[in-house]
Amino acid sequence: MQAFNHMDGHHLEIDGARIYFEQRGDGSGTPLVLLHGGFGSMETFNPMLPFLDQSFRVIGIDSRGQGKSTLGSEPLTYARLQQDVEQVLAHLGLSDVTIMGHSDGGIVALRMAANGNVTVSKLVTIGAHWALPEDDPARPLMAGITAERWRTMFPDSYNAYQRLNPEPDFAMLTEAILKLWLDTSEQGYPGEDIWNIPGSLLVVRGDEDMLISRQHAVDMADMVPGALLLNVPFAGHCVHEEHPERIMPDINTFLATPPHAK
Repeated sequence: MQAFNHMDGHHLEIDGARIYFEQRGDGSGTPLVLLHGGFGSMETFNPMLPFLDQSFRVIGIDSRGQGKSTLGSEPLTYARLQQDVEQVLAHLGLSDVTIMGHSDGGIVALRMAANGNVTVSKLVTIGAHWALPEDDPARPLMAGITAERWRTMFPDSYNAYQRLNPEPDFAMLTEAILKLWLDTSEQGYPGEDIWNIPGSLLVVRGDEDMLISRQHAVDMADMVPGALLLNVPFAGHCVHEEHPERIMPDINTFLATPPHAK
């Protein structure tokens, strides 16, 4: 399957921002939406595309303010990102999809699946929180991020942002993402609403992920009836980039299995 290249897609004007998306694969296949993590873009899924079942109609979306999408003036919340994705899907005439989301993208996907505005028949989350309580060890790690610290720790991520974004302002984006991560309002993490997820769920976690504890992933898999857990040893937060050859056989099997009946 051809990699995302940020050249073959389109922008959609949504509430003051221009949201960028691209499509790959079989245009008549089952729609598979890919939602990336914070400070990323759809290109972070490129390592796994060669291992993905080629029958899907793959839709990559750059989250508001990231990749080739502009930030706009509205507050960045998971609810806002959810609305962006749902409006892109409405623009494409899609009301029943499969979603794979990493980190922030997985959180957005969990909100979508629990909310039901769009039918999410199957969902794969990779390194995603379903809640962020005050005592979560990830909270101080997130709170300590600054634009300069991120640029120093993850220069490839910073350089990709500068290369792709039509309105780059990394300091502003960092401030917006920090508020997104630490938001405890109803506009943030789905929390116990994940009980309402009707479709099939596969929870994927790298066992060396410093942001998502093993217990947090287990709790999410236990809360959603019929959910499956894939805990990958010797892998970190971005297991889909680090070891796509290890996780994609199981993900393909999950995607090929009939949805869980509830």
